Amino acid sequence: MQPDVSFVIAAYNAEVTLGRAIDSALAQRGVTVEVIAVDDRSSDATLALARSYDDARVRVVALEKNRGPGGARNAGLDAARGRWVAVLDSDDAVLPGRLAAMIARAEQSSAEMAVDNIAVIREDGTPPEVMFPERYLEELADLTLADFIGGNVVFESTFNFGYMKPIFLREYLERHGLRYDEELRIGEDYILLASALANGGRCTVEPAVGYAYHVRSGSISRVLELRHIEAMQRADAAFAARNRLDGEARKAFTRRTRSLSQAASFLSLVEHIKQRSPLKAIRTALGDPAAVRHLRMPIAVRLRRVARQFAYRPSK
Repeated sequence: MQPDVSFVIAAYNAEVTLGRAIDSALAQRGVTVEVIAVDDRSSDATLALARSYDDARVRVVALEKNRGPGGARNAGLDAARGRWVAVLDSDDAVLPGRLAAMIARAEQSSAEMAVDNIAVIREDGTPPEVMFPERYLEELADLTLADFIGGNVVFESTFNFGYMKPIFLREYLERHGLRYDEELRIGEDYILLASALANGGRCTVEPAVGYAYHVRSGSISRVLELRHIEAMQRADAAFAARNRLDGEARKAFTRRTRSLSQAASFLSLVEHIKQRSPLKAIRTALGDPAAVRHLRMPIAVRLRRVARQFAYRPSK
């Protein structure tokens, strides 16, 4: 029988956390599930761990070469058989009633997608926090394309809508040929949901917490580099070229484009400082003064010293 939900878990060197993710998916109540664990050519025991599950609901896809998060998730989507598909990061977890609540809300409003609230769990032991105020999501009700783009402005807030992990009606993804951008290492979730919304899909919002986002030091989603921003800029340009945006969505897109440009300038500035290239740092700062505002005070002080002394030794 077709399962209600296919969980797609892309895993790369995730032997420490993958079990938690798989177990949480299998523990869903009120829905039938299958779990597709995609090993992205790990060098640790990730693949062996995934294959150790003696449960017919767990299927394992072992990639012959590393394809990155988007490529691994695409392999999982291609193998999925469920009516709905849910992406789960290999270092995160889901609460037991999450999918039943999201599917019920989506079906009640005839939506092709649904998102929910997120619990942020830090590895340093600090108390968990809820990412979005529940009342705010209740009032939002549906997530429009303009809302989603406007909620993904780089550096504007600690968390944004890009952290949400939507569920999709699988038939909707197949009908529109929607898949992850495999060139992106950060921001691949954003482009997929934005594309699904741009194709006319409806996304309902479940205000309750259902997804547990675990923050680990060194996680790729927490380390932003210039090459990531540049890839996001290319993906955004391609998105704008293939989709027609209404007025509100276009305004939000313009704000996001500006923020990505400032982020690129900011990261270039930091890189010049690290490489002890004061003249390049000054030219970057003069070319995009708004990017300087993103610098925290200690770095800003160092930047002023660069301008005066033309020398900088980065601290360890």
